[in-house]
Amino acid sequence: MNRTPLILTLDQGTTSSRALVFDNTGDILTTSQLEFPQHFPKSGWVEHDPVDIWNTTLETARDAISKGEKDGLGNVVCIGIANQRETTIVWDKETGETVGRGIVWQDRRTASICARLFEDGWERPVRDKTGLTIDPYFSGTKLRWILDNDPVAAKLVSTGRLAFGTVDSFLIYRLTSGQRHVTDETNASRTLLYNIHEGRWDEDLLGALGISRNMLPEVLPSAAEFGRTDPKWFGREIPILGVAGDQQAAAFGQACWHKGMAKSTYGTGCFLLAHTGDEALKSDNRLLTTVACRTGQLPEYAMEGSIFIAGAITQWLRDELGLIETASDTEKLAAEMEDNQGVYVVPAFTGLGAPHWNSDARGAIYGLTRATNRSILVRAALESVAYQTLDLINALHADGFETARIRVDGGMVANSWFLQFLADILGTDIDRPTIIESTARGAAFLAGLQSGVYSNLDALEKLWKVDRSFAPQMPKSDKRKLISGWDKAVQTTLFRASLDTAEE
Repeated sequence: MNRTPLILTLDQGTTSSRALVFDNTGDILTTSQLEFPQHFPKSGWVEHDPVDIWNTTLETARDAISKGEKDGLGNVVCIGIANQRETTIVWDKETGETVGRGIVWQDRRTASICARLFEDGWERPVRDKTGLTIDPYFSGTKLRWILDNDPVAAKLVSTGRLAFGTVDSFLIYRLTSGQRHVTDETNASRTLLYNIHEGRWDEDLLGALGISRNMLPEVLPSAAEFGRTDPKWFGREIPILGVAGDQQAAAFGQACWHKGMAKSTYGTGCFLLAHTGDEALKSDNRLLTTVACRTGQLPEYAMEGSIFIAGAITQWLRDELGLIETASDTEKLAAEMEDNQGVYVVPAFTGLGAPHWNSDARGAIYGLTRATNRSILVRAALESVAYQTLDLINALHADGFETARIRVDGGMVANSWFLQFLADILGTDIDRPTIIESTARGAAFLAGLQSGVYSNLDALEKLWKVDRSFAPQMPKSDKRKLISGWDKAVQTTLFRASLDTAEE
């Protein structure tokens, strides 16, 4: 009897590690998930223990393989990896032991390093070479901070033993028991160190940050031979054949590989990617130019807007404020209110991302009255994600990129109230797919293409199906009023940030 070829995806996210097994039709057979601790040692600092990332990844992978192969009809033939992108980890090349905690993409501690790069005239070169803006969000300044502040890391650099990687690179190193130190183009493109036009680590940028080339991984296309797992982990070798940063993986899982297509993912943060084909378009409105998943010979690019807080605001409502018990509570509570009663939440907990790029901004709530209750706060929190998406869309439109409709994914899109509000505020049709696990599915698609489980892109495109579409319904006058209130709240937040900076 022929056994169905299965694909294991390791979806390593900001708050949890998940492993999913996909079959050869792109459907999910099983999922295993474990949360891990978040560390906030100082204001604006966010850290992960790499050992927690590794242990939860390994445990969920073993569990998913066991469940996926349980009936004996299927066999995991390859692995795809999708990961939180800019989170920075360093380790000893000889022992594999990590050095300190990983610095998470949300972390803002490197603002002073970024300021020095601005002062030294690196803004334009960084933009031209990497498609990025100088911001603590990206990995390069995080690595510089580690080298400046961790004596163990500094000592390992002097002996050539320090390895740097984003989460994908770290996991591959562990899975192959140190045999492979590699990453893919999408992850490399988020470091401030990679020239996206020439497809290589950039010597000028390495020099600007004082980073040695020998600590960096080899860069491969997103569908490639990344290595084979050590048999001790899963009882046999399994090839790792697809790797992509979570947002590029989500775009691939949404079949957004044609020029002009756009997707928006609502996970911990929100990330809008618009595919621009083999042309690296430059934004005049503070969006990013980034590398999209490549499966052929030609490079592929996208324009991206990044919001730091999206689904994380639901965690805040649950864990810090105690206003909800589960994320699903937000839909019912938001729907209870006819409007937001003038209340706006600006969730700049770790600064504001695109198009503002202000690392000094901090969260605020405006319009509170004695009548403000938990339903209003929950609604205002959800609305803030839609308003932030509108800021990205406006920037995209100003750059000449039109969006007839947007494909969405991520945990938040299970909330139909939120998606209807999003369609109303954006004035754009929103498509929710039948499988919203687009990030994991994209990594599976990449690995499946490389292994031959899927024959070609056309076959994959046929697997994408819409579950429900949301069309704009809100009267324009109501929309204008809501957006005006949001704009005032953001401008006030930015003004407060400028005052705080001036006082320092």
